[in-house]
Amino acid sequence: MLRIKTPKSLRAKRELEKRAPRLVEFGKKTLLLHGTKTSNVLNAVLTEIYHLKKDNAVKYSRRNDNIRPFESGGETSLEFYSLKTDCSLFVYGSHSKKRPDNLVIGRTYDHHIYDLVELGVENFKSMASFSYDKRIAPLIGSKPFFAFIGEGFENNDELKHLKEVLLDLFRGQVVKNLNLAGLDRVYVCTAVSPTKVLFTHCALRLKKSGNIVPKMELVEVGPSMDLVVRRHRRPDESLRKEAMKIAPELTKKKEKNVSKDPIEGKIGKIYVPDQQVGSASLPFKPKGVKRERREAKEAKVEKKQKESEAKEGKESIKHSEKKRKKQKDDDSV
Repeated sequence: MLRIKTPKSLRAKRELEKRAPRLVEFGKKTLLLHGTKTSNVLNAVLTEIYHLKKDNAVKYSRRNDNIRPFESGGETSLEFYSLKTDCSLFVYGSHSKKRPDNLVIGRTYDHHIYDLVELGVENFKSMASFSYDKRIAPLIGSKPFFAFIGEGFENNDELKHLKEVLLDLFRGQVVKNLNLAGLDRVYVCTAVSPTKVLFTHCALRLKKSGNIVPKMELVEVGPSMDLVVRRHRRPDESLRKEAMKIAPELTKKKEKNVSKDPIEGKIGKIYVPDQQVGSASLPFKPKGVKRERREAKEAKVEKKQKESEAKEGKESIKHSEKKRKKQKDDDSV
């Protein structure tokens, strides 16, 4: 496994933060791998899947001799690549006499194998084999429609599992709102038997219908193939419960003294405390002086005023006494 190192730069720290768990995850990345031996059909299938998920996929072209998804110990390298590329989905192609044109689609939880579906590819047709107006070709990153036709997707456990895996593989990032003008593709899966599914990729063409709802027409653009279900491995019940846990959503903080009205909109109450006029700063008071220094200065001025008043009082008393004494002297003479 990869050694866990403490990030020494801001760039490394940002990369680790991108891979950290979050309440709303981004779209799942897909890892495409080749086995010990692959046929031309499988090489074309992996290339076509990579083109369909080009905005969110990683493709390795080297052969991998030590990957055996269904065998114990054979998934070690697969989990290593999943951790290295931060991919939670993988598509592994291999070819042998026992299982020709074999395709394994799997999901991981915490970069460990969660579940697996093994499929055989038959009657494959690539995108290049279809002729159509290139103006209606689906755009990279557009959201698709899914059409699962057949009772097997509701009754058969293997096809139910395949439906979940295909939805995870091709739906991209989950969003709350959709722009209908950007819906330009449809994945059609038809269950013809309990072990066989016809997979077709179609472009969506909108035509005038005389009313608001346009007429929709499907144009096959490829790839197209028959998928034969071979083996599958479901997750343990304990692992499934752990993987399906949902983090508690962040509750919105309650706004106090705020109400909403359909006519006036958002209404709020503001409580203003009584204004203390005596302690309000006046223009002649310096703003930069601290309160203690200002109060000390005012007290000093008041003290000087009192001292000057007391001094003036004493001088007036002395003057009056001198005047009285002078009058007495004049009277005696």
